[in-house]
Amino acid sequence: MTSWRKLGIVIRPDPDTWWGRTHAMLPAPENVEGSLWRIWWGGRNDQNQSHIGWSLIDLETPDVELERAKEPELTPGRLGSFDDNGVLPSCVIRTGGETRLYYIGFKPGGTTRMDLYGGLAIRPDGADRFVRWSEAPIIERCKANPFINTAPWVVKTPMGWRMYYVAGVEWVHADLPRYNIQIATSRDGLDWQRDGRVAIDFEPGENALARPYVWHDGEMWRMWFASKGEAYRLQEAVSADGLNWTRLDPPGLEPGEGEDSDMVEYAVVLTHKGQRIVFYNGNDYGKGGVLAAVEE
Repeated sequence: MTSWRKLGIVIRPDPDTWWGRTHAMLPAPENVEGSLWRIWWGGRNDQNQSHIGWSLIDLETPDVELERAKEPELTPGRLGSFDDNGVLPSCVIRTGGETRLYYIGFKPGGTTRMDLYGGLAIRPDGADRFVRWSEAPIIERCKANPFINTAPWVVKTPMGWRMYYVAGVEWVHADLPRYNIQIATSRDGLDWQRDGRVAIDFEPGENALARPYVWHDGEMWRMWFASKGEAYRLQEAVSADGLNWTRLDPPGLEPGEGEDSDMVEYAVVLTHKGQRIVFYNGNDYGKGGVLAAVEE
């Protein structure tokens, strides 16, 4: 099992910032140049609504926050839209002359606690900020996925675009959804086709599989995700083709003391000089901030 050295909280919420008083949730990386990365995250205001901002991190010193957004890059949508009560980053990818931010849109539920969707905002090269591609979600309820559809992680392959996303399979009761990880395909990364194909399904004792993070290591496709029984724990899987996945033993980044004593989830894995560096959330879904750990 891999050994990890924990660096503690790297990105903290700021009580003096109107849009990020609590939480720094769901880190999503964007390479700026070399070892410099922008880590996108969601902070919450006084109404508990999430907004998307970022922090600048140099992987040479991954425990140091160099800079952060003064104002949010993406705010909740217009009243009545799928994301009118909160937005969270999920995946940032550059293609052609633009950068795409695939994100999570949140809306309070009616008979259930919440509704979650996948959205898309685009920033053309030279533009100051992201603009919604559509005020409608890019993944929402459909025949194959009649419940939650969210947390899109998107990759480009020689066969086209592929999305790994969180798909609800049922609500056990009004406060307890069950969701696994499924696969969607697209020719352009904008319009998506889904048929209910499962990438990662439940194992005994699991109720939820969350936030897939997928990359190709030069030989295999790899996925880190979080599974929840009593509380979230990190898991890992591999695939030769990106479609058929095999679980491995957990990656070894387990709860410790302090901000990750109960939960470990929403991890992203970067590599610098042959060493893996993980940014992740801990207790209470990132209420304390984004933590980091380095491979030893």
